[in-house]
Order: sequence, then structure tokens, then C-alpha cells
Amino acid sequence: MTIDAVIPEPGRQIHSLDELSAEQADAVSAMLSEAARSDGMQAVSEQGRLQLRGGPREGVRHFLLTVEGLLVGYAQLEDTDPVEAPAAELVVHPSHRGRGHGRALGTTLLDASGKRLRMWAHGGKPAARHLAQVLGLTLFRELRQLRRPLGPDSVPPQDYPRGVTVRTFVPGEDDAEWLAVNAAAFAHHPEQGALTQRDLDDRKAEPWFDPQGFFLAVRDGEIIGFHWTKVHAEEQLGEVYVVGIRPDAQGGGLGKALTATGLRHLAAQGLPTAMLYVDADNPAALRVYGQLGFVTHEVDLMYRTES
Repeated sequence: MTIDAVIPEPGRQIHSLDELSAEQADAVSAMLSEAARSDGMQAVSEQGRLQLRGGPREGVRHFLLTVEGLLVGYAQLEDTDPVEAPAAELVVHPSHRGRGHGRALGTTLLDASGKRLRMWAHGGKPAARHLAQVLGLTLFRELRQLRRPLGPDSVPPQDYPRGVTVRTFVPGEDDAEWLAVNAAAFAHHPEQGALTQRDLDDRKAEPWFDPQGFFLAVRDGEIIGFHWTKVHAEEQLGEVYVVGIRPDAQGGGLGKALTATGLRHLAAQGLPTAMLYVDADNPAALRVYGQLGFVTHEVDLMYRTES
């Protein structure tokens, strides 16, 4: 592939690290917050933000771009998928854009991945699409964010299959079984299906975690499905964080019933809007969510090298 020359800037350096210090993680988090306020969305996913802290993680590298010692850009490269190319996310501080920093980070990521790279463009902004083109990447995945309004009676209850009961998640007791069901339900999914106990513990430690909003469908004492909800308090958004059904329990309306249960829980908290993410190439899920009143709000795009 051909990459235009990176525009030089005096004093620019890119540091590659296996882990961030607490001070570095704070600085990156502050920059991400500034970028989110400017862009209206996060440039780095929840998983990527969780990986800023907690010490080294296998397959994860951090790249800090500084100019005269000032942090103005950040990228993360995760090489944990045994089949797919390493995945990357990057951000440049809003006050320092248009100076070639994004291209410099992107070129560094290409080199670090051996020219085998997947890269997210959250929100599909024109600048991100242009950077992907400059780096020689092609579009191959579209992740849609859907939204729908919530109200006291806006979500009618759905019937559960016979023999299925619903309870909430018990931290420490349900972890291992839930991880196994999640892995089976998302065996095809490069991020969700690979969650580990450490990933679950990271989320359980977050301020938003509430086991009362984490619903488990149980049959004959075994978890066969779940709906994990999440509340974004500052934005007043309720999220269908993840809905998963064990493969041998799919096709009987369990997913739709669990989704309705979670939405009713979010509505009962007075949240005006619900959101969720779903891949554009998942017509079954899109059909279910469309029946529940969800429409596309924005899209995240993933690009990759052709090799």
C-alpha cells in the first residue's frame, strides 16, 4: 500500500508502552473526555478505556503521542484474537487536530501490527474516514447504535417460554456460568465472546454496575440467556448493554422477552431513552429491535488492511 508522508512537526514523539502509569492513564482519560465533549461520542470504546488501568494486559499496547512533552494523541492496539488482525483505536486532542498527528499514530499502528490492522472510526466522522483511506484501509464492518424512547407504559411485557424463570445476577456466584453462556452465545463475535473473568471484574468495579439490572433467564437451574442493562447517568440513557441466548435455547422468543424485561426496568428508573449497539449484518437482531421500536441513531465503522 502507499501512504502519504507524515507531516513532520518539531518535538513530536510517539511512545509505545505495555502499561500506563496512573498519571498517564489520568492524562489519557482527560483527553478522551475533552474529545468526547467536542465530538459528541467517545473515540475509544468502553473496553479500551477499561484497559487504560490495572497493569499490563496480554496483547494490549498503548501509544502516547506528545509534542514538546505535551500529550496530544493516544492509540491502543489489541492483538488478542487468534484469527483476526490486531484492532486499534486512536484519538487526537481537539485543539491539536489538522497537524498530521492522526496520520502519525495510524502509521505507527500499521508498523506495530506488521501492516495487518483493523481500526475503528467511532461515529464514522469524515476525518476518520479520510484517515482510513490515507492509510490504505477498507471498510468491512458497520456497528449501529439504535435508540428508542422510553415511558411508563411504552414497553409491553413479553411471554417467556414454558419452564423459564427470570432472576438477577449474583456477583461471585454466577460469574463462571455466565461467562460460559456468554462465550457460547457470542462464539462468532470477536469482542463480546472473548470476555474473561478479568473483563467481568473490570465492569463489576465500575460505578454504573448494578446487579439488579442484570437479568438471567433460568431453566432447570441453568442459565440459558441474559440481558445486562447499563445506565449512563450523565446522559440519562439506558442501554441494552448485552443480550445473549445460549445456542440450544435460541429461536423461542427468549431474546425478545429478556429485552422487554430490561427495557421495562430502565423505564421504571425514569430514563427517557434506551440505546443499544448491533452489527449491521445481523438481520435477526435488527428485526427484533425494530419490532421493539428501535431506529438507527449513529454508526461506528471498522476498517482493515486488505492483506
